[in-house]
Amino acid sequence: MIDIQHISKWYGSFRVLDDCSTRISKGEVVVVCGPSGSGKSTLIKTVNALEPFQKGDIVVDGISLTDPKTNLPKLRARVGMVFQHFELFPHLSVTENLTLAQIKVLGRNTDEARARGLKMLERVGLTVHKDKYPGQLSGGQQQRVAIARALSMDPIVMLFDEPTSALDPEMVGEVLDVMVKLADEGMTMMVVTHEMGFAKKVSHRVIFMDEGRIVEDCGKTSFFGDPEARTPRAKEFLSKILQH
Repeated sequence: MIDIQHISKWYGSFRVLDDCSTRISKGEVVVVCGPSGSGKSTLIKTVNALEPFQKGDIVVDGISLTDPKTNLPKLRARVGMVFQHFELFPHLSVTENLTLAQIKVLGRNTDEARARGLKMLERVGLTVHKDKYPGQLSGGQQQRVAIARALSMDPIVMLFDEPTSALDPEMVGEVLDVMVKLADEGMTMMVVTHEMGFAKKVSHRVIFMDEGRIVEDCGKTSFFGDPEARTPRAKEFLSKILQH
């Protein structure tokens, strides 16, 4: 579903991604973790071309991002993205947030978009808040609306960029519950997160990054269950997070 081939990216002379390659199959849940500044968020944003890259290629469902004939807005419509800070439109109601992109990008009529949006809102357990504005919701509720908005576009893949890091600890669980349900339903997911409990419970594979490189790319059982077989940097990371 996602084939990342030797991706490198620079900001000026600073190399933020260094020859990154991995493949994600349909229905697979892959967690990307690592220290701050390791390139995790940049990597995930290259998958739907929100971040350009200078070397390599990414192929999503058979479509190459570097092919000049590729319609990137159309491709992005099929790749759901959930950001750290929700990115809801504050001046639009929840229902309007759910329908706007469906109408503008997918060309759905208002009734069709509304029906689809409300169905996804029900899926994240927030139907009762359909007429509220984002500012009237908690952080956890806003993030669940953001997930419903992404799902309303019928994505083939969902990307999550630290979806719980801006939330109060009490709200993290409600967002992770929605993500666990999505994973159980077979959604292909790439998740940048520090929530190692989620990674252990839901992921099929763990990618560990450091200094712009993919240092580890292995099954979750190997990653968490056999720390001695990991690289020194991954071992150090695991020793710090697993003792808590």
